[in-house]
Amino acid sequence: MASPILPLIGVPACTVQGGESSFFKVGEKYVASVIDGAGGIPLVIPALGHVDQFDIMLAGLDGLLLTGSPSNVEPHHYAGTPARDGVERDPRRDATTLPLIRRAIERGVPILAICRGHQELNVALGGTLFQHVQELPRRIDHRSDKTKSYNDQYDVAHAIDIVAGGRLEALNGGSLTSQVNSLHEQAVDRVGAGLLVEAYAPDGTVEAMSLPAARAFTLSVQWHPEHPRALAWPLSRAMFQAFGDAARARAQARLAKLAA
Repeated sequence: MASPILPLIGVPACTVQGGESSFFKVGEKYVASVIDGAGGIPLVIPALGHVDQFDIMLAGLDGLLLTGSPSNVEPHHYAGTPARDGVERDPRRDATTLPLIRRAIERGVPILAICRGHQELNVALGGTLFQHVQELPRRIDHRSDKTKSYNDQYDVAHAIDIVAGGRLEALNGGSLTSQVNSLHEQAVDRVGAGLLVEAYAPDGTVEAMSLPAARAFTLSVQWHPEHPRALAWPLSRAMFQAFGDAARARAQARLAKLAA
């Protein structure tokens, strides 16, 4: 019996300063979700910044998981007002993920984008962000509740309204509602070129998007389906399964081409 194909899924890292040295960091929950949710092999991509080796990298990858992060996308990438003092930023991650996203779409690499990744996808395609969504009129506070334990912060926070006829409705078994967690401050403002909104929070915040014209699976969500508690939810499992299936199809095609 032939061994199952295990797709190689790139997971971009954040930059973390430790004393006089910098480190690249990816949360274990993201790495584990690639294995447990998508059935793939995670490969951490360092925040390379200005080092343009994206085409070489993507030629060997079957999927791209864009993670959340404590840092925000720097506003100059979408002509926003300068970030406030104290807001975490990661310019080397921005310089890596934004062009990487555009190249991945061009090459037909499947993408699943989470939280910061959801925002990165939007900015990469020309969209803009709200930097502090909780300060907008009639918006709720989407930030995590720091009075709760780390794991409890990933429990259900609010419902989402899913747009009829989209990819998310299909993944949700035809239901137009679901429950999600919420741990973010930035949010999508103007939607990037070609992106289709798939779900909204009750206050109108964009919670999910897809890219219908993309050559491969492309889905972004504002919540965190990768945490073990959330990964048990049916919609989370369906999203990761669909992402993994798309990555396996690319892996099969890539390996067949190498064998030819």
